[in-house]
Amino acid sequence: MATATKKASKNRLQPLGERIVIQREERESTTAGGIVLPDSAQEKPARGTVIALGTGKQLDDGSRAPSQLNAGDRVLFSSYAGETIEIDDVEYLLMREDDVLAVIG
Repeated sequence: MATATKKASKNRLQPLGERIVIQREERESTTAGGIVLPDSAQEKPARGTVIALGTGKQLDDGSRAPSQLNAGDRVLFSSYAGETIEIDDVEYLLMREDDVLAVIG
């Protein structure tokens, strides 16, 4: 899925269905050796914190499966997953719950 930055209104972001909102962790700006990296040379981290959850995946019988995640969980996700959304100068990712690979304990 392509990633594009969009400006959203100052309203709270509530995902629908099986989607979740994640706030990506900050990037490391220096290496272990002390070299400062410019933004263009930094890789975006594939980990973050779950901020909001949708209602869950809809099953064939019409009911909803409960989410395996909770707000506040630290998670690992695939690098190119999700849609980047910016609210009040904070960047969030809107993605499917299936794009989350693991919960960090």
